[in-house]
Amino acid sequence: MNAAEIYKTEANPRIPRFSAGDTVRVNFRIREGERERIQAFQGVVIRLNNGKGPAANFTVRRISAGIGIERIFPMHSPLIESLEITRYGSVRRAKLYYLRGLQGRAARIKEMNPAQRRRATESQAAAAARREEAALAAAEAEALEQAAAEAEAEADAAEAVAEETADAEQPATEDAPEAEEPAAEADEQPVSEEQSTDGEADEQPGE
Repeated sequence: MNAAEIYKTEANPRIPRFSAGDTVRVNFRIREGERERIQAFQGVVIRLNNGKGPAANFTVRRISAGIGIERIFPMHSPLIESLEITRYGSVRRAKLYYLRGLQGRAARIKEMNPAQRRRATESQAAAAARREEAALAAAEAEALEQAAAEAEAEADAAEAVAEETADAEQPATEDAPEAEEPAAEADEQPVSEEQSTDGEADEQPGE
């Protein structure tokens, strides 16, 4: 997928709409030698970067054994198998870097109330429906374009076959042979017997 195609798409279909402060579970593929497996990383989204551009990414932070671990995921990475939103957070900032300096209960984010969560869920469902409609429209347009190309190719092939058939059925035009000149004997008129007799009589010498 090139940059132009990424700009045309709304979002990665495997990633639902989420925002900073939400707790997510990212399932991504990792390769170990010749094997490939799915690994999960769950934490709080502390940053969304570059929106829908080709370099769009998000940062997830979690606490493991008292140590903060952060991981950056490209939004359009094919290695992301799925993303689940486990908790909707209610925050007033787009970048939650202040969580890096907090520990324990102080680092917890307030959860959305039922009304806020319902609105977020409805917005997420509407965005998913729009993405699905756009994908269906794109698939239909691609199918129509492919069908038109195939029909044009078939028409060209049929036309070529028709031309070849017409050329094969048309008789070869050769120059007609020139009529042979009639023999010289045929040009000479036959002499009648009377004329021949008169001639012989004239040739006899007088006695």
